[in-house]
Amino acid sequence: MSQRILQGDPPVEITLRRSARARRFSLRVSQLDGRVTLSMPARAREAEALAFAEAKAGWVRQMLRGAAARQVVAPGMAVPFEGRKLTVAEAAVRAVRIEGEALLVPPGGGAGPRIGAFLRFAARQRLQAASEAYSAELGRSFARITLRDTRSRWGSCTADGGLMYSWRLIMAPPEVLSYVAAHEVAHLVEMNHSPDFWAVVARLMPDYAGHRRWLRTHGAALHRVDFGA
Repeated sequence: MSQRILQGDPPVEITLRRSARARRFSLRVSQLDGRVTLSMPARAREAEALAFAEAKAGWVRQMLRGAAARQVVAPGMAVPFEGRKLTVAEAAVRAVRIEGEALLVPPGGGAGPRIGAFLRFAARQRLQAASEAYSAELGRSFARITLRDTRSRWGSCTADGGLMYSWRLIMAPPEVLSYVAAHEVAHLVEMNHSPDFWAVVARLMPDYAGHRRWLRTHGAALHRVDFGA
């Protein structure tokens, strides 16, 4: 992948992505974070791809105007944690911690990255515990747990038993995080989304449907929180 600038008012950064599967040029504007991606056939000329983007510049800017704004983490902002909103505040602390309804950070800037690291650590603890509990219930074992900041899926399970989760699940209610863990662990039994698979999920979490709906309704908002570099 590479980045190019679409000139105009305002300039727009575009990510060029070559794909062996692509048969034509296509543009996508993410409604989660406003990122613009230009997909192109593997052997296509970059100049032709950029000309295509220039021709669609009006549409791109229109879509960007409708995209939800990112929420940059800073003191005074409310950050979701396990389904509740905690207000970021600078305090005389050496590391990020929770006190009541406040998310305390050391003074001097860098609140976003510090809180992001705090959330990733908490997410690993919760997801590890949930995955172990559900896999024990099924009598299956998983190979490893990987955390990523994915946008297209909340979790996945590989053929060799590797579990991947979005660390942003820690911002959702605990039951929602547990549902995703149950979903991915169920793939250790059924590597599909057949009725048999959903029966395994229901065995692990009978009320999973409501938590699945929560993600569909509120999940995009978790991706809009910007923790910075």
